[in-house]
Amino acid sequence: MKSFTQLITNRRSMRKFTDEPIAKEAVVELMKAALMSPSSKRSNPWQFILVDDKESLKQLAECKQSGAALIEGASLAVVVVADPMVSDVWIEDASIATLMLQLQAEDLGLGSCWVQIRERFTNDGIPSDQFVREVLAIPLQLEVLSIVALGHKAMERKPFNEEHLQWEKIHLNKYGQQ
Repeated sequence: MKSFTQLITNRRSMRKFTDEPIAKEAVVELMKAALMSPSSKRSNPWQFILVDDKESLKQLAECKQSGAALIEGASLAVVVVADPMVSDVWIEDASIATLMLQLQAEDLGLGSCWVQIRERFTNDGIPSDQFVREVLAIPLQLEVLSIVALGHKAMERKPFNEEHLQWEKIHLNKYGQQ
């Protein structure tokens, strides 16, 4: 098992995946991590749509102008949606769940990449969330935040280099004090 420091250092956006499917046991672990993610007042406004159908993955790869093509090559895409009527901080809660999913993927040796959907548009100018909603028959009360593309890594990426940490963005007691 990796330490948390190893997870956050090694987790990098993976945009190339092998054709190997993700084992069902690994998918269960991924979903456990998402379902255990914290949420405001334990409201759990999020829901997760798992997509492994190749035709659907190909369609989802067209959901925004750039940065989504990698979905087509993923073994699995997890569409993160949430209900704003359940929580006024659904964006934060769904974002935390998305990250928990990515950290679990890294722990399992899988690659992942967050594909932002909210406030994005397709090449035809259609809102990305509307596009995804239509492809997956998502009810109107749910908002689409992101898609996490997942799969076995087809390339290795170097761990995050701590020399690039921006310590100047840390302030003590008052803004501008280091």
